[in-house]
Amino acid sequence: MASNITVKQLRGFVAIAGAGSFAEASEHLHLSQPALSSAIRNLEGAVGGRLFIRSTRSVALTPEGAVFLPVARRLLDDWQGGFDDLRGLFALHRGKLSVAAMPSFASNCLPAVMAKFYRQYPNVNINVQDIVMEDVIDAVKSGRVELGITFQSDGADGLDFESLFNDRFIAILPPKHPLTSATGVAFTDLFSGALVALNRGSSTRRWTDEAIVASAHQPTQIFEAYQLTTVGSMVAAGLGVAVVPALCQRQMQALGAVCRPITGSSIERRVGLFTHRRRPLSSAAQQMVKLLVTQTYQID
Repeated sequence: MASNITVKQLRGFVAIAGAGSFAEASEHLHLSQPALSSAIRNLEGAVGGRLFIRSTRSVALTPEGAVFLPVARRLLDDWQGGFDDLRGLFALHRGKLSVAAMPSFASNCLPAVMAKFYRQYPNVNINVQDIVMEDVIDAVKSGRVELGITFQSDGADGLDFESLFNDRFIAILPPKHPLTSATGVAFTDLFSGALVALNRGSSTRRWTDEAIVASAHQPTQIFEAYQLTTVGSMVAAGLGVAVVPALCQRQMQALGAVCRPITGSSIERRVGLFTHRRRPLSSAAQQMVKLLVTQTYQID
């Protein structure tokens, strides 16, 4: 049976076929002739017939042996190639890594970490999914990605969380808004007019709604969007104010909005790294984790 055939037997078979001699093949393999003869007898027993015609002076392949020779060579090449690939994965000479990150982190913090990783391991391909917080959690749970980076969540059963930094939400204002003259803005002032917010169902919107209730003020109107970049553009156009993670500050400023810290009670959340509790990380993922946890994050 094929399951009884060993790599040692295949190597011996190929060596004898190439050398035409048990003695020369034994020397090449650094194996005694009795051991090599025994390996070939076991191989012939496993396949059900003779592979060599032996004479006092030479050894030649039987017709069946000649047919099997390219198969044996291919099997040995696949065996060696498989171990070369495996060593390459452990040594990070090749490989793939999938990461999911909330867009604010993916655009503002992750590129610098990826650049460090690329300099050290240029042959590892990295796939980044910049998706909303809830989808990041689902991607790690389902195994679509090894690493997920987003805000700490209560709905992350089965996942481990490692904190990276604390993010305190900020206010963003239209360029000509009266509150731009202040060095800080309170929720009570922020929620006295129109508000631009992320869609209902998102964690950021839930946290914003909780802040509205705590402030005892209700915005005169609430405009909704599905992306933070759209929120920033709507604020810059003068539709209202917004509350966003400090991670987004440079992005909001680039869109034309004015950013101010929130005084008093604000929204604070931990940003961190999610991994699946029961799935071991690849070598590439382990190295990326090291870079993520040692990175210094500048949150303006």
